[in-house]
Amino acid sequence: MTTDPLLLTGEVDEATTRLLRVAESFTAADVAAPSLLPGWTRGHVLAHLARNADGFVNLLTAARTGEPIPMYASVAARNADIEAGAARPPAEHLADLRRCTQRFAEAVDAMPAQAWGAMVQTRRGPWPAALVVWGRLRELEVHHVDLAAGYRPADWPVAFAQRLLHEVTTGLTDNPDAPAMVLRFDGSAHEVVVGDRADAPTICGPAHELAAWLIGRTGGDLLTVTPDGRLPTPPEWI
Repeated sequence: MTTDPLLLTGEVDEATTRLLRVAESFTAADVAAPSLLPGWTRGHVLAHLARNADGFVNLLTAARTGEPIPMYASVAARNADIEAGAARPPAEHLADLRRCTQRFAEAVDAMPAQAWGAMVQTRRGPWPAALVVWGRLRELEVHHVDLAAGYRPADWPVAFAQRLLHEVTTGLTDNPDAPAMVLRFDGSAHEVVVGDRADAPTICGPAHELAAWLIGRTGGDLLTVTPDGRLPTPPEWI
């Protein structure tokens, strides 16, 4: 389950191709339709993915040059850019996505080996530059699902689903708001224990279903709980 940026670039390319293929099919009505994210249309999701690529280019540029370049000028500027771009015609969304994904690929290619060790300033605090490519892959895969256009967590590549599950559960073990639970994905004897194991339910299912439930993309209907009962409520994901 690597997050090595050079090993993940191929997965980013494949995820980008899948996203662009869907964006190419959208009509104006499709872009204006609701996404899975409350208050956001599909156009909002597409605009976010474009501006996210630009933000990651900023971080890679900061790592490469040593300049203190933030991911976004401000949270308000980020939100305004998404809102301003959401209602564009499909062709403009597609052209924007193509441009920004190409810029991101060029920024990755321009990184010298030593620059991957730099710390960069994301919206939620400092991050190793080496995680930027993983961050972009995560955005592409999760928000492709949010487009509500036929791409589901079950369509995630197995390696991505397992990496996402590992990341999310690692965060839960340090989160005091996380309910106690034991997580186990199909085909693995490995367990992740969150909180106090005593009386905690064991939740089992495919890696993609566990991850999607933990990040609020499904209701967990395909998961099993032992002993029988309701699924706990995970804390809000990023």
